[in-house]
Amino acid sequence: MKKLLTPRRRQSTRRRGVKTERFFFFLPIFNGKGAKNKSGNIYLFGQIDTPDLVGGDPPTMLHLPVTVFTLFLMLLSFHSPTAGAASFSQQEEEQIERFQRYLRIRTAHPNPDYAAAAAFLLAEARSIGLRDVSLEFAAGKPLVLLSWIGSDPSLPSLLLNSHMDSVPAEPSRWLHPPFAAVRDAEGRIFARGAQDDKCIAVQYLEAIRNLKASGFAPLRSIHVSLVPDEEIGGDDGAAKFSASEQFRELNIGFMLDEGQASPKDEFRVFYADRSPLSLIVTAVGAPGHGSRMYDGGAMENLMDCVEAAAKFRASQFDQVKHGSKANSEVISVNPVYMKAGTPSSTGFVMNMQPSEAEVGFDLRLPPTADIDLLKKRIEEEWAPSIKNLTYKLIQKGPIRDNKGRPLATPTDESNPWWSAFKQAILASGGKLARPEILSSTTDARFMRQMGIPTLGFSPMKNTPILLHDHNEFLMDSVFLNGIKVYEQVISALSSLPETSV
Repeated sequence: MKKLLTPRRRQSTRRRGVKTERFFFFLPIFNGKGAKNKSGNIYLFGQIDTPDLVGGDPPTMLHLPVTVFTLFLMLLSFHSPTAGAASFSQQEEEQIERFQRYLRIRTAHPNPDYAAAAAFLLAEARSIGLRDVSLEFAAGKPLVLLSWIGSDPSLPSLLLNSHMDSVPAEPSRWLHPPFAAVRDAEGRIFARGAQDDKCIAVQYLEAIRNLKASGFAPLRSIHVSLVPDEEIGGDDGAAKFSASEQFRELNIGFMLDEGQASPKDEFRVFYADRSPLSLIVTAVGAPGHGSRMYDGGAMENLMDCVEAAAKFRASQFDQVKHGSKANSEVISVNPVYMKAGTPSSTGFVMNMQPSEAEVGFDLRLPPTADIDLLKKRIEEEWAPSIKNLTYKLIQKGPIRDNKGRPLATPTDESNPWWSAFKQAILASGGKLARPEILSSTTDARFMRQMGIPTLGFSPMKNTPILLHDHNEFLMDSVFLNGIKVYEQVISALSSLPETSV
């Protein structure tokens, strides 16, 4: 009470020996859950008149147009848990609660509880009336496939994809336990997976629940795939699913997968991912005493490699710094480990130059990059054999589709799916940012490899990017708005006429 009654503005005047203090009080209205209501605030004014104390006389007159007792009664009225308008409807509160339940299932690596996640998702799907099947392409790693059959199931269908797993979290670095799904007074829901990407799984289902309740009937069939292992490469999840007979029978025409949050008042959309590669370079050379200086040592050769890679990295990063390219449009090269030295009981032998050393790099290629040119650069500049350097370039997933084309989805009028998607976003009251290449990698690459148009999209605007970060959260209002956005998107894409595709 004392904190709430602190005046936000104060003005003093003196008139005929009387000092007048006018106070402006600001009282926020809260609901019973400790969250600020949308209905606004209370603004109260008070006035205290006292004799001017310049002469040292004690105050003799007090006037309060709005008394403290009155303020107290008004606070009781507006801060009562049962009084005032609720922030959200009962239906919206139930949607938030279902989201929190899913977030509380621990699906972080290295031991994701896929069984509990699948059970939750299957139960929700059955409550909506969707067809469901649980597939398993690797033991202990279920893939949940849900379907809403359209009025013309012969048409290419719509697939909505989300992964069940998440990266680990360090509880000591979080404001709230990362698997408690705490919703604070501001409406922030803290949990690992809140943004990446359990939100879209629940939003898909809630949007479909609302569409079915409204009587909407899709022309094209709608499928929802909830897959394991995206965070560790997707080999036992989306990769095997996209290559299966079950996937072929779905006749997918277009897929939506995860995107990223946008700090701005617009939605981000991704038409491609950067492809991940690992580069391991090994150097060999004659060993020698730590005091000697000679050519051809393993560490010297390895440092030449690191310097050449760093020079290329700088040339790519300069384009980002100067604004000519986005971070996702250049080749990123980052050293991630180095192995060298002769071990000893106290660490390493410090007076001996080793005969072998190794360094590892993480590389990310945009779809516009030529991998053959990159290999040539590695062979000639970063790891030339003339310097006793050898390398392994490990490709982690597809780089081209089945017809040899870059893994990218057109975002122009040549792609009717894009046109329908863009119009649906506008119809929802949203704005789209310029389509981007995603800096990281998602399951979308496996669908693009099959030649299926795929966009990465998560309806989170005015939201900090917190995937894989400490204190990952999503605002309850952003989550609920995403459901409405998906209602527009799903209805538009599943109603795309046969002649459009």
